[in-house]
Amino acid sequence: MTISVFDLFKVGIGPSSSHTVGPMRAAYLFVGRLRDAGVLERTAAVRCELFGSLGATGHGHGSVKAVVLGLAGEQPHLVDPVAATPAVDAVRAGGRIALGGTHEIAIAVDDDIVLHRRKRLDFHSNGMVFTAFDADGGELDRREYFSVGGGLVLDQDEAGRPVLVQDATPVRHPFTSGDRLLELTRETGLRISDIMLANELTRHTEDEVRAGLLHIWSVMRECVERGTRTGGVLPGGLKVRRRAAQLRERLESEADDTDALHAMEWVTLAALAVNEENAAGGRVVTAPTNGAAGIVPAVLHYAARFLPGFDDDAAVRFLLTAGAIGLLFKENASISGAEVGCQGEVGSACSMAAGALAEVLGGTPEQVENAAEIGIEHNLGLTCDPVGGLVQIPCIERNAVGSVKAITAARMAVRGDGMHHVSLDKAIKTMRETGADMKDKYKETARGGLALNIVEC
Repeated sequence: MTISVFDLFKVGIGPSSSHTVGPMRAAYLFVGRLRDAGVLERTAAVRCELFGSLGATGHGHGSVKAVVLGLAGEQPHLVDPVAATPAVDAVRAGGRIALGGTHEIAIAVDDDIVLHRRKRLDFHSNGMVFTAFDADGGELDRREYFSVGGGLVLDQDEAGRPVLVQDATPVRHPFTSGDRLLELTRETGLRISDIMLANELTRHTEDEVRAGLLHIWSVMRECVERGTRTGGVLPGGLKVRRRAAQLRERLESEADDTDALHAMEWVTLAALAVNEENAAGGRVVTAPTNGAAGIVPAVLHYAARFLPGFDDDAAVRFLLTAGAIGLLFKENASISGAEVGCQGEVGSACSMAAGALAEVLGGTPEQVENAAEIGIEHNLGLTCDPVGGLVQIPCIERNAVGSVKAITAARMAVRGDGMHHVSLDKAIKTMRETGADMKDKYKETARGGLALNIVEC
């Protein structure tokens, strides 16, 4: 294992981890590179080109806004979502930007940030090129970056190496497959969450891991709270109404303990709330992406609300288990909708939440692996076809359905003995191969599926 649970669960802003968080981080890194090279003060102009899926759906995903914020020195986990849009509007109107918050240059946002709708770079569909020029038009630096999913950004030097080689720190229980993870649990007698925790302790203290994960859980709760208290219409032109606030009012006024599916209404509510916040550019946690950010929080809310004895320790174990499953997807396939379709986003999130819930329900490692496998198996082939290039239709409802599916998968698995025909590893391999076979128009380009057949009003 070469990534941390905190690489999978990161605080950022909507509407997309790959199209918003990634470009903001890339722009921030490029300015830092100019500063480190001692050429920031000589920089008179900057040009950013977005390729592939970024170019095709960048406007709907807020990529241009993200680049402006990153150039100005903002970071996804620190930027104020409320102040972000006015700040970008001021740059566009004034034609000036302070790179890194310190060095002011002229910029024409709509000319200097270019979206190539039909071109892509070789390594990945979410490619970017940043170029800095001096006052005479000479090139000071040029750098390629790739947003590979979940907000993770690689530069051109890292693109030829395995995606997950970020931290060379040896971990106590390395694993890169579900089969090896299960072997470790049998060899050590540890739960999957314990295996993941032991590996995290090579980087952080146990108190730091616990505090970090509880912070992630608190941001998830705050996101649900905001989402269930905010009405109105989502930005972007589709005029999609926010439904979570109205649904919360109904659930609180129409409580019916005789309804066997009452709990699922609260799961739907949490998922809708998170993804409406994401679509509005609010603060969310990538889990493992923004487009699928509602599933893990919704299932965690289900556990907190309906499972007896749920506490902070259970929340930590839930997130550790989800992280262990998520890294298998990062290691062996992809969590990028632009690379493998929505099966890589909602599918992986459903798998992560299902396995995590199975552990909190008291499942064995074999039952946890079974739950995770069920979660991805029944999302195989899921396309990424956002209408208008916006993370709204079908993304918001898809998270609600994925959350309920994760709970069903977990409960099905813990009722069994862990024995099943399709392993998690085989399901992940199938997802990767299915993504490779999938036409590009179904991979976050807004040129196929619902995106093509729904007429924008």
